[in-house]
Amino acid sequence: MSAESTPPAGGSPAGSERAHPGRRAYGFPRRWWEFLAAHPPPGAATVNRRWRSPLRGPWLTSVFGLVLLVGLPLVFLTGLLDYLAYSPQFGQAFPRDVGWLRLPPFDWPTRPSWLFRLTQGLHVGLGITLIPIVLAKLWSVLPKLFAWPPARSVAQVLERLSLLLLVGGILFEIVTGLLDIQYAYLFGFDFYTAHYFGAWVFVAALVTHVALKLRRMLTGLRSRSLPEELATYRAGTRPEPPDPDELVAALPGPPTMSRRGALALVGGLSALLAALTVGQHFEGPWRRIALLLPRGRQPGAGPTGFPVNRTAAAAGVRAADIGPGWRLTLRAGGRSVTVDRAGLLAMAQHTVTLPIACVEGWSTVQTWTGVRLRDLAALVGADGITAAHVVSLEKAGLFRQATLQANQVLDADSLLALRVNGVDLSLDHGYPARVIVPALPGVHCTKWVARIEFRGRTGG
Repeated sequence: MSAESTPPAGGSPAGSERAHPGRRAYGFPRRWWEFLAAHPPPGAATVNRRWRSPLRGPWLTSVFGLVLLVGLPLVFLTGLLDYLAYSPQFGQAFPRDVGWLRLPPFDWPTRPSWLFRLTQGLHVGLGITLIPIVLAKLWSVLPKLFAWPPARSVAQVLERLSLLLLVGGILFEIVTGLLDIQYAYLFGFDFYTAHYFGAWVFVAALVTHVALKLRRMLTGLRSRSLPEELATYRAGTRPEPPDPDELVAALPGPPTMSRRGALALVGGLSALLAALTVGQHFEGPWRRIALLLPRGRQPGAGPTGFPVNRTAAAAGVRAADIGPGWRLTLRAGGRSVTVDRAGLLAMAQHTVTLPIACVEGWSTVQTWTGVRLRDLAALVGADGITAAHVVSLEKAGLFRQATLQANQVLDADSLLALRVNGVDLSLDHGYPARVIVPALPGVHCTKWVARIEFRGRTGG
């Protein structure tokens, strides 16, 4: 964001007492600090000669930090809510075993029907939108990562360790999250496990870092006026005064842009990413520009021309599996009822408009018609329902079956859908029957249903 060139020969050495007259050794025994200072790694003595942007300083760093302090906890909290939406009490949230990081038992609500759509959309969309701000914040403190000696007190050691975990944690979450959205599993580990524990590591580091730096951030925000900075052109841009954290370049060079230009650049990049992401939630032209979510783009036309996360071919479901011989098996306790598609169509039909939201961030709203799950429970004589286990014709995979909570089974809008938008389900959308439940993660709206087992006082 500004020229980072080497100053003319004879300039004050980076990190010198002259450049920062307030600097002094403290905390550690002076002889150890002097020893480290006298034996720097290659290039350490010229760090501040290379990093000379006059834009760097407590104010700009604090502005980026404030945005992230609001946005990143929201990304984390929506991630935890999404984890709860998968009903970890049934062992179907990933990772299954999280040790003492296990969240309190919680029945995911069915109202509002767009709840999971909102939480997952915020988690993915906001996470992507914040990437330029994360990178700008790292740019603003980059010279500090190469400072030598690395620490001169116990407090600085803790700060550096928290910073290492903070930077490493956020970069890890961003990279693995983006790869997951693109279904590019280039890493050799389970994404869900790594992303979950990585998020907790990052949050622990964030809390530590905020505790150490909150006062400095507030001081930095008060050091300059935002309206004045937004009215200042490049010609009027001046370095900030030297600061205790040494964020200000010791030998600042001429600006190549103003601070308002830097904010506009970062904000514009975030707005661009938001525009390329938000289409995942809308139909029509907006979805066609959702370039970062290829499976969320419009795949076709007509009543069934909406996104498909897993096709019948990918699931191993064949035409023979869903032909005239298909039957749905209902079980509750020791009772069992088998019904074909004609029998289901002869039952009372209900039509609802509900969203489906995918873990990768995209969602779609469609109109579904079918039999209420609670009517199927009554058909088999289920009573005192505590859960329902739904099994698909899918041959293999993590999500070929799902367990629904009692409130999800009994909701008036929870259906075994047979039709969508006035036509029969297509094979890729779950023909001959699929589950549709308000606020349920799309992957648990099981397609190609073969069996439903109701559990309760008489259901086992």
